[in-house]
Amino acid sequence: MPKLTHFNTEGRAKMVDISDKPSTQRTAVAGCTVKVNSETFDLIIRGEIHKGDVLAVAQVAGIMAAKRTSDLIPMCHPISITGVDISFSPDEKRSEIGITATVRCKGETGVEMEALTAVTVTALTIYDMCKSTQKDIQITNTRLLNKTGGSSGEYSSTPTVIAVCTSETKGTIKKPVSEIHLKKSHGIVDDAHAGKSHRQVSLLASESVDKLRCKIPHLDYGAFAENILTSGICLYELPIGTKLSIGNALLEVTQIGKECHNEGCAIKKQTGDCVMPREGIFASVLKSGTIKSGDKIEVV
Repeated sequence: MPKLTHFNTEGRAKMVDISDKPSTQRTAVAGCTVKVNSETFDLIIRGEIHKGDVLAVAQVAGIMAAKRTSDLIPMCHPISITGVDISFSPDEKRSEIGITATVRCKGETGVEMEALTAVTVTALTIYDMCKSTQKDIQITNTRLLNKTGGSSGEYSSTPTVIAVCTSETKGTIKKPVSEIHLKKSHGIVDDAHAGKSHRQVSLLASESVDKLRCKIPHLDYGAFAENILTSGICLYELPIGTKLSIGNALLEVTQIGKECHNEGCAIKKQTGDCVMPREGIFASVLKSGTIKSGDKIEVV
């Protein structure tokens, strides 16, 4: 039976003594989603909510909350936080605002609760700023995305497929589809990039797309000509040759990023920027199979 470190000799709850734990660099990233209606979303983005700039106020609230976590959660230790960053990813099509909080410290215990508190209070502040406009705002999907440092090591939420997309011609925005069928040494059936090239399938992380959503909230899946949009995995840090098991297919990473030869391509004209050359990756198909939204991604 594991030792119950959070109880004293009387069987009552206590704050754990961390005096003997080593001081290490620690990071925690948490996320959540605020769902509003299209009218409220437009007012937030245009800065027309009567209480003021919703995202600016919510961002400050999240930072303040991270610093006050030990005052709210009874057994949390006061921590000397070295950094807090709150970011937003507005999604116009779904009238959602994704929130991500990254908290860092150098100390004897982690900052998971600080990150989770930060995204929660950020979301509650958005609700407070907008409640006179809409009462049925939903706060969902609050979770720890990853953490580093400490004796428990690294944690990352399971990487998954967010969407799959295809196009009939090259150099155009791809459209979301329900599933894609991959053929060994060929690529995606009925996609323009299939063939003998080593760039048979393109992948892009939703985290990369989120960096641009504050400027371009209308971005849809496939906007950067990606075949597979992922979550929970840093694609551009994968070494060439890495094998990815997705659905019942097997891919091999063949290229990281690309050179954008055409500055006036359709993708850049419609989005204002193109993140694919910087953070997208390409792969070849080693094993035929089918991939759809929600499939897990495993680095083999």
